[in-house]
Amino acid sequence: MIHASGLYKRYGDLVALDGVSFEIARGSVVGLLGPNGAGKSTTMKILTGTLVPDGGHATIDGRQVLPGDAESRRAVGYLPESTPLYRSMRVDGYLDFVAGMLGLGRAERKREVARVIGACRIGIHAGRAIGALSKGYRQRVGLAQALLGDPKVLILDEPTSGLDPAEVVHMRELVKELGREKTVLLSTHVLSEIEATASRVIIVAGGQLVADGHPLQLARKKSARLVLLMRLGVDDMGVTHEEIGRELYDAAGVKEILDVSDLGGGVKRCAMRVERSVGSDSLHGEPVAELVAARVVKRGWHVSELSWDGLDFEAAFLELVAAHRAAALPNQEAKP
Repeated sequence: MIHASGLYKRYGDLVALDGVSFEIARGSVVGLLGPNGAGKSTTMKILTGTLVPDGGHATIDGRQVLPGDAESRRAVGYLPESTPLYRSMRVDGYLDFVAGMLGLGRAERKREVARVIGACRIGIHAGRAIGALSKGYRQRVGLAQALLGDPKVLILDEPTSGLDPAEVVHMRELVKELGREKTVLLSTHVLSEIEATASRVIIVAGGQLVADGHPLQLARKKSARLVLLMRLGVDDMGVTHEEIGRELYDAAGVKEILDVSDLGGGVKRCAMRVERSVGSDSLHGEPVAELVAARVVKRGWHVSELSWDGLDFEAAFLELVAAHRAAALPNQEAKP
């Protein structure tokens, strides 16, 4: 549904995007993450057709995004960080006005306005002035205008910025619901926002793509631990911790045995370092866990619990960005 190929954009001496490429399938919620100045806003502006790249191109639903191309623009609904609302207008009047700008006829405008008001749950405020609404409801009005015309793609820039905790929860629920039918690209600085709503995250830094995957998958690549609780058989009570470690280390995907401890009653706790899923693109690491469990069962031991520990998406994000900056620093210093 969204295809970006080699996007390049510079502002004077500043390179905002440097060959960014990615694809996003239909019916998915994808987070766009990065520090300030990473190139997120530039990417979104190119995808919405409000900015022309200096190199590369973008397509929406198979159609190249070009300035002035109404068809490609019609496929995208956009909620900018600072929603340009006419605060003196009533909610229903504003939405009718935007629908008219989209070229919808009177009857179709009426249906569309009613549909998006219902989808964003702002019916009780439809007759109120936008300026009299809370920040949360103003964001819902902004989201409603993005939904007018039933676009296939939604691009949301910081949709929960400035909202109180209750409004954040409501907005997250709306985004997840919309993601069942539409392709959603969500840009935010709040990492928990991505973990709560997105099934995939694209991380950019310094105008380049530095990571792409499920939040848990990215976190697991940073030395996540797989923790096993198991009960030994009666005949294996004398098995040493070293023997247990060797047995588990042989299981595919286990990079290091971190610790084996005795919890009493024949129950052992084993912590293993697992860098990533093995032989699969699974997003939750089941392949590695299943391989370990199979090894334990084959040995005649009983698996009591198998869980992931140390999955820290925030730490993974910061490490990825720091690594990119460190790699880029020598190149920057070399420039005259």
